[in-house]
Amino acid sequence: MTNESRTEERARQGLESAGIAFEIVRHGPVASLDEAALARGLDPSQVLKTIVVRRSEDEYLFVLVPGGRTIAWPKLRALLGVSRLSLPDQHIALEVTGYERGTITPFGSLTKCPVVADHRILDVGKVSIGAGGHGVSATVDGAEMLRALSAQVADVTSQEELGQSQRR
Repeated sequence: MTNESRTEERARQGLESAGIAFEIVRHGPVASLDEAALARGLDPSQVLKTIVVRRSEDEYLFVLVPGGRTIAWPKLRALLGVSRLSLPDQHIALEVTGYERGTITPFGSLTKCPVVADHRILDVGKVSIGAGGHGVSATVDGAEMLRALSAQVADVTSQEELGQSQRR
């Protein structure tokens, strides 16, 4: 069994243990949000990014961000009551989650981390979230997923601007 097969299986087991209905969708490589949405049969706003954020030296959280949006760092810092947050490098994110960037999901993560989700996820019904492999996602009901993850739901994103990076 390849490493990617193992991570996909771990994500599947995490979804199953969460007790929510899900459908695994496999597609080839995609180069943009629009391509990912098209391949998954969804609107871009229904494609979620799972971003690992470092809160302190050894404390991390997941932030679920709808497609076309980016973390609004001042809002997230205010919600968490902290003055500084950072994005760990790809090696730390892999160590914390067991997933490579682009495949990260809270389901089956090696480290159980709190989840913060943008409130807009509640408005779109079905959403697509990473499922542990490149070109692999899980389609789930957004509200059910947030309940299963005990996510803190708040306004933590802003509209993504062309060329905008994940500024902190």
